[in-house]
Amino acid sequence: MIGKLTGTVDSIADDTVILDVAGVGYLVQCPVSTLSRLSVGAHASLMIEMKVSDDAIRLYGFATAEEREWFRLLQTVQSVGGKVALAVLSTLSPRDLQRALALGDKAMIGRAPGVGPKLALRITTELKDKVPAMMAGSDTALHIAVPRGPEGDAVSALVHLGYADAKAAEAVARASQALGEHTETSALIREALKGMAR
Repeated sequence: MIGKLTGTVDSIADDTVILDVAGVGYLVQCPVSTLSRLSVGAHASLMIEMKVSDDAIRLYGFATAEEREWFRLLQTVQSVGGKVALAVLSTLSPRDLQRALALGDKAMIGRAPGVGPKLALRITTELKDKVPAMMAGSDTALHIAVPRGPEGDAVSALVHLGYADAKAAEAVARASQALGEHTETSALIREALKGMAR
């Protein structure tokens, strides 16, 4: 199995890149977020997810291990394959996807091409309970390396106060949405507690 490729970017197309590794050109499908960081002729290192089927071997590449883990997680949902998972990650950053799941915002997930209302609801429902552990920086079930940051610290603090993981994550996500990015942990906790008291 291939887990990582490092080489020179030979060419970039709509959703693929050819990465030249010691003279071998690997065709790798990537989300827009990863492709936007690459340029022809530049040195690049991609985290790889390899899928082997009866008719093909496909390589999916990501700029970060976190994106790759989200790609894997999305495919645990029924009817979500590599193409749909890439579309979701091309539309939403891992942080936006986290927030959408914590808030149950199926409309945001439904913005991805190929994701209709029913599939967006399924993704939201099946993955919502897995978000709190990720936001808190826990890798107990998913092994996802999410930056701890203020949101993760706020969720952790609320859990230590006795709130359920899912409730704490949802409250912090709402607080973060209301106060904006780069809000300090203490402000997020105060806003989350206010929101839960309403």
